[in-house]
Parts: sequence; C-alpha cells; structure tokens
Amino acid sequence: MTLFLSTFVNKIDKKGRISVPASFRVSLAKQSFNGIVAFRSYKFPAIEAMGSDRMQQLSSSVDNLDLFSDDQDDLTATIFADSHMLGFDGEGRIMLPEPLIAHASLNEAAAFVGRGATFQIWNPDDFEVHQQEARRRVQERQMTVKLQKEQGES
Repeated sequence: MTLFLSTFVNKIDKKGRISVPASFRVSLAKQSFNGIVAFRSYKFPAIEAMGSDRMQQLSSSVDNLDLFSDDQDDLTATIFADSHMLGFDGEGRIMLPEPLIAHASLNEAAAFVGRGATFQIWNPDDFEVHQQEARRRVQERQMTVKLQKEQGES
C-alpha cells in the first residue's frame, strides 16, 4: 500500500524542477509509472498528486457514475483532462507545468504534504495557514477516527 506521510519543503529551480521527497519516491517505487500524476485541486489552492495506481483506482471509481451524466462529465473534465504524468529524472525530480505552478501560487519552494494514499503540493505559507485552520476545526468539533478492522480481524 502506498503511504505518504509528513510535510517536506523543497526548492523549485528556475526551470520548474523540484525534488520529490525521498520517502515519497520509495512509496512510489512499485508503481507502473516512474513518477507521479498531478492535477489542480478543485478544493484548495494546491496540487493533488498520487501514484499512477491510485489514479487508476480513481478512474475506476468515476466509472461507477452514470456515463454521460453531468457529475461524471464534470469530474472527468476537472480531474483527468487536467492531469499531468510527471516522470522522475535521474535525481528524483519532476518538472512542474506552469498551470500547476500558477494554480498553487508556487515561487521558490513548495511543500509536499502527505495525505495517506495521496499527497498535495502547496505554497508553504498557504499550507501553514490551512493547517492551522484545520487543526482549529478538528479541536472545535472534537473529531475522532474509528479504525477499520484489518482483513480477517473479527
């Protein structure tokens, strides 16, 4: 299972290249594509990113919607038509396309934010504000998580 944890801030060079954190690359090593799939978040000023296997799972999930429905059309236009397959170079870097850089307001650095099965790429300052607000909401709601049972566990 692919798992992305922690937050890492890495520099973006003048050509738009950035190193993907080593622990993220390790999580992606067994994927069918040697890189990541990324698209503009439709919820945040950030980039949604994942391995190709997770993207395939997302595609299968969208296929469960009624073919040619407005929901299916909107999601495929927002996610798949906007996605970029970004391969790793020999140094574990990807080249961020300009539309993604502009959407996330990235400049000299970007924060890679682990989200379990996926990760996001944020402007580090914007993510700091977002994370503080999320922590406040969790505390206000006293949110908890009910752990799912492992397979074979009764």
